[in-house]
Amino acid sequence: MSQAAGHALVLTAVPGAGVLDASAVELARAVLAPAAIARERWLGAGEAWEAVLATEPGMGREALKASVAAALAPRPVDVNVVPADPASRRKRLLVADMESTIIEQECLDEIADIAGLGARISDITARAMRGELDFAAALKERVGLLRGLDADVLERVYQRVTLMPGAATLIATMRKGGATCALVSGGFTYFTERIAGRLGFDLQQANTLEVAGGRIGGTVAEPILGREAKLAALERLARQRALEPALTMAVGDGANDLAMIKAAGLGVAFRAKPIVMAEAAASIAHGDLTALLYLQGYTRAEFA
Repeated sequence: MSQAAGHALVLTAVPGAGVLDASAVELARAVLAPAAIARERWLGAGEAWEAVLATEPGMGREALKASVAAALAPRPVDVNVVPADPASRRKRLLVADMESTIIEQECLDEIADIAGLGARISDITARAMRGELDFAAALKERVGLLRGLDADVLERVYQRVTLMPGAATLIATMRKGGATCALVSGGFTYFTERIAGRLGFDLQQANTLEVAGGRIGGTVAEPILGREAKLAALERLARQRALEPALTMAVGDGANDLAMIKAAGLGVAFRAKPIVMAEAAASIAHGDLTALLYLQGYTRAEFA
């Protein structure tokens, strides 16, 4: 197989953690036959290393990932094998989930915490994100519990929001490279509009929480945007920009992200639920969001 149609083994770790070093690279190399590596390089010193493979891994890509991960254990290093075709490696469209992906919080859970409903709502959230509950039904149930709350709770929650490490660099670098960045969420526009503006996303979509008389009404405007809406956004944006699927990337953590993750040219499970980690083409459990740039072959020197 030609290098252009081949794959790259990419190792990434938390910046500054010191767990990805020359000894870790030697352990990874030992899993590969010497002739299997067409070229290798550090994408970011101590953060990311890649080996472009000269041929399709004889053991299969998933088996290679598992073998390298086992060789590096217990180091907290993410191991991925991604397409390395130079024509499509750097994506032109990013569709990103917001909660527990671009930001560190689940906003509904934060509202519930302030309202004293934390345990009841967070349990429903967790089950929905694991794929155990229908997303729309779970959202309606949780929002119904908030009926009558003073709407100023939304601003109080926004003040709690923290960006996921690497989020700003991911969006700035991809936009600098000419990519469109879309924030899609099963949460609420109150938060997506602010986060999209803060980080420079090109567009955003989410559900509208109905508020009347300064109080939360306990309902969400129809149609409720969930798993299928996220997939539709990916497909629509790619079509509008005349992009082949190979030039798209999707990232998320929950079951409602899985359809877009599986449809994208590179779908990434980020600190995700087991069902998502098991089915995504790539996964990041340890590193921050800059790992998505390394998966595309960006070097640290190219970050915005």
